[in-house]
Amino acid sequence: MKHDLIIARYGELALKSDGVRKRFENRLANNIRASIDAEVKVRQARIYISPKDFNEAIEKLERIFGIVSYSPAVTTKSTFEDIERDVSKYAEKLHEEGLLDENTKFAISCRRVGNHEFSSQEMAAFAGAVVVRKYSSPVDLTNPELTIYLEVRDNDTYIFHEKISGPGGLPLGTQGKVVALVSSGIDSPVATYLMMKRGCQVIALFCDNDPYTTPEALKNFNDLIDQLNLYASGAPIKRRVVKYGDYLSTCKSDAPDKMTCVLCKSGMYKLAGKLAKKMHAEAVIDGSSLGQVASQTLPNILATREDLDVPVLSPLIGLDKVEITRIAEKIGTFEISKRDDGGCKAVPKYPETKADLELVKQVKEDINQEEQLEKAFNTIEY
Repeated sequence: MKHDLIIARYGELALKSDGVRKRFENRLANNIRASIDAEVKVRQARIYISPKDFNEAIEKLERIFGIVSYSPAVTTKSTFEDIERDVSKYAEKLHEEGLLDENTKFAISCRRVGNHEFSSQEMAAFAGAVVVRKYSSPVDLTNPELTIYLEVRDNDTYIFHEKISGPGGLPLGTQGKVVALVSSGIDSPVATYLMMKRGCQVIALFCDNDPYTTPEALKNFNDLIDQLNLYASGAPIKRRVVKYGDYLSTCKSDAPDKMTCVLCKSGMYKLAGKLAKKMHAEAVIDGSSLGQVASQTLPNILATREDLDVPVLSPLIGLDKVEITRIAEKIGTFEISKRDDGGCKAVPKYPETKADLELVKQVKEDINQEEQLEKAFNTIEY
């Protein structure tokens, strides 16, 4: 099919006030331009994209947040003569591709914006008659096998038959910056993706637990961020790595062994919060799922977050592993996350699951947590 543009649609942006919607539309258009070599225009709640490479555009648009659906289309003029001619040509192309013949139940769906000498129903009936005359295809408005869409917008009409699903959400970069604690596991990349889908620009922080982890963990982190960056058009993810092994060693040598995971997670949150303030981010993201591991029980969540001054958002908190894995498979991070990187050897045999808040506070003082974390913070690098 020889298309000349792509029509993209957004969803919840339409519910915003005029000023906010305009700002979000502009951001979405800029994100599209950052990913695709194309002319992009926003008109009447539609985004019109004229790409130099259609195949590349079709592939990339499914990963741009804010787009609900999009359609490769053919443009014609909003007159009976032009629509008749180009609907006939479009039907011929559909026939050549095996999508339309005398047995294909079809429908015409027409939407109209502007002042015209016909109604939407009249134009749908007119265009349907063009197809029937050409191929004698049966009309079925209830359960069609093929729907040909007409969008009549002032002087231009767009003809298409596909509506390809986009990722939805809000345009990346419209909801401020966040620091995401990203490991090499399954959960945190999914949490990061979901917050990107809500419009957040991401700074990814990896805690390098060497000597308790292998170099493969850092490699997997970088590969995960590469994959997530496929969805970061217009606001690529920034990466930061902190050397965390010395702090973990202090936790293991100077605190009760069972509290290692609680102290580890507490330290990660604090480092992420310090980085958030430095980089003018407004929240910390993690991949916690309630009860999934020892550090994610309710008492431990309270103990690890009790003294933070930056909010921690956990978009996976109510999801189980099957649901999280399904998203990971969809976005392409699962195969990377499931690589064997040796795990973390600092995890105690019997980790604390019901941390006593007052005891945790005391132990953090005993190990001089603030001083240890300041040393770690000074090791953060790109």
